[in-house]
Amino acid sequence: MKPPIGPATRLCMSLAARPGTFGSRFHNHLYDALGLDYVYKAFTTTDLGGAIAGIRALGIRGCAVSMPFKEAVIPMLDGLRDSAAAIDSVNTIVNDDGELLGFNTDYSAMRELIEPLPRVPFLLRGSGGMAKAVATALVDAGFTEGTIAARNEAAGRALAERLGLGWQATAAGEAPLLVNVTPVGMTGADQDALAFAQEQIAAAQIVIDAVAKPVETPLLRAAQAAGKRVVTGAQIATLQALAQFVLYTGVRPGDQQVAAAEAYALG
Repeated sequence: MKPPIGPATRLCMSLAARPGTFGSRFHNHLYDALGLDYVYKAFTTTDLGGAIAGIRALGIRGCAVSMPFKEAVIPMLDGLRDSAAAIDSVNTIVNDDGELLGFNTDYSAMRELIEPLPRVPFLLRGSGGMAKAVATALVDAGFTEGTIAARNEAAGRALAERLGLGWQATAAGEAPLLVNVTPVGMTGADQDALAFAQEQIAAAQIVIDAVAKPVETPLLRAAQAAGKRVVTGAQIATLQALAQFVLYTGVRPGDQQVAAAEAYALG
């Protein structure tokens, strides 16, 4: 068991417009399992600059960053590492003695999950920070034929042009690989919505849904019912959270410990 909370306890946190429970449950479960003197708390804010200044001033060790802050936070940091610089999107901040460095563990999680998949054309819905990470991971892994579907024309076109992909305003048309990187299907107002039409799902081979909550979105249920290969938001969330945990603590949990933390976080 970890020590009681005291002056030496290190704080990690998350910033999101709609804070969830996955990160808090995942990280705190592993702190307990490994006896680490850390605690993790989810936050939201309307003052991003103030929140980042607080991380620096209070010595908060790490911060997960979710929409809509993944791009807006970049000018407030001291530097970017790994794929965060290329993607221009940050989902993880590490505080090294007052120096705030940005990382992107969404990218590394996606690279790992898509590695065994066949390199087929894809249709990706979304253009935000997470979409940047997923689309870049796909192209870097050899999925070079694809289309970005995004209502935000400026963001969608910019992402597509940077990666050498096509752009369209709506998620219409068929592709062997369908990828949802929007809130459609997420717990809340859009939780009953289907990110792609049934006809598109029927024509696809593989479906990826980056939505982590609920664990089974309408898109995933439809894809599984149609016998399609799927990559789930829960899988993405676990791998990216594990990478964050290692960055924050320098400790890599065992596979069984990670599985137990994932089950607890999703429970």
